[in-house]
Amino acid sequence: MTETNHLTALKAKHAALDDAIREEMARPLPDEAAISNLKRQKLKLKEEIEAEEGAN
Repeated sequence: MTETNHLTALKAKHAALDDAIREEMARPLPDEAAISNLKRQKLKLKEEIEAEEGAN
């Protein structure tokens, strides 16, 4: 996988996590543990994206 493809894939996963967080928060009784887990994953991806962009 090229760097550009890898970065694109990371950004797509980041966007998907953002959507999942929004969906969970829209529920009448959102699962706070699930939201916390999703946010943690999203932050990890953000850091990885920033590292990839900084390397270029």
